[in-house]
Amino acid sequence: MPSSVSSAPPAPSASHTPPLPQDRPEALGLSSQRLEKMSDAFKREIDKGTTPGVTVLIARRGAVGWFEALGRQSPTAKTPMAPDSIFRIFSMTKPIVSVGVMQLVEDGELLLDDPLTKLIPEFSNQSVAVVNAGKLELRPLIRPITIQDLLRHTSGLAYDHIGDGPVQKMYQQAQVRSRKISNAEHASRIAALPLLCQPGAAWNYSRSTDVLGRVIELVSGRSLGAFLSERILAPLGMSDTGFHSAPANKGRIAEPFAADPWTGDKVALFNPLEQPVMESAGGGLVSTTMDYARFCQMLLNGGTLDGTRIIGRKTLQLMTASHLAPNLPTDTSILTPGHGFGLGFAVRTEPGIAAFPGSVGQFFWAGIAGTFFWVDPAEELFAVFMSQGPGQRDYFRTLVRDLVYAAVE
Repeated sequence: MPSSVSSAPPAPSASHTPPLPQDRPEALGLSSQRLEKMSDAFKREIDKGTTPGVTVLIARRGAVGWFEALGRQSPTAKTPMAPDSIFRIFSMTKPIVSVGVMQLVEDGELLLDDPLTKLIPEFSNQSVAVVNAGKLELRPLIRPITIQDLLRHTSGLAYDHIGDGPVQKMYQQAQVRSRKISNAEHASRIAALPLLCQPGAAWNYSRSTDVLGRVIELVSGRSLGAFLSERILAPLGMSDTGFHSAPANKGRIAEPFAADPWTGDKVALFNPLEQPVMESAGGGLVSTTMDYARFCQMLLNGGTLDGTRIIGRKTLQLMTASHLAPNLPTDTSILTPGHGFGLGFAVRTEPGIAAFPGSVGQFFWAGIAGTFFWVDPAEELFAVFMSQGPGQRDYFRTLVRDLVYAAVE
């Protein structure tokens, strides 16, 4: 196994992303009238000051039927939102990295049931935090964390911004969110902290994918950014996707309101033009609507795009099936009822229960700053929604699903 990690590729400097084929909405089984109503709904939100601007792309049956940029790119400038505006996609990084992990599985470099300690021995000393009679107790692991646990968020790891228990406070004190530490240092700090629960005992959204970024580095011998560029981003023509963007792209960065329009809370997002030391596999990428649409079209195609295979069809089927056991405890504020979780994607498991339309088998994920995508194989459809408004993300995710499915004929 190579131990050295090469430097990251240069930041994208110009937009040369190949467009996907386009067709009239009606030719794709979409209603232009209903899509206009969707457009009107988001224009109302922009007029109300809910968001500076959004983009919405809808594709079906292999072609884009609707791609619209609405409002302004930034609340402090008159620049209109554009099809090639650049967004911080945060956790929409996770599906891309998860595909990268599964490429290594297909290469025979990893097994899903490999223990994490095989690759990062520091995780051998972890324990589980249990609060008993108001006191924190540390108990030994029953079994080690596996690669599959990390992909499906059953590792027992935590997120410093989700929950306020003793483990989350330890994460905060360890400053694992810092962009100034390496992926190796991040994994080392995580390994020194206790788990929320035994591996496999519950679904907890966490820094699991960030740890997988370090796994990719160790197995491939390259930086995470270099690996993703070589194996996924460049083959898909995702020329505007990376862990930072070039200074020449400053005028294309979508920005949020300085304060949340609903709560007044300060909104602070990272600077996409600043090259971070840590290439966060869990939330560090910036991208454009069309770049991410090319990734989605590859997924909808079963792992290929423009004659290039990125991931095997059966591997992708495994990734987009739910890997959660029945009655496994989950955080329903994040993984809503009617859904399971696969290897990097949430997966719809029921036609009902959820408070929004969809199809059994559709898979998706989102970013904390307001970006969202889903792929619906049953309808041969995918959608990409981009905005930069953390406080409005849940509202917009439901709104866009309602409006897109209303247009499906």
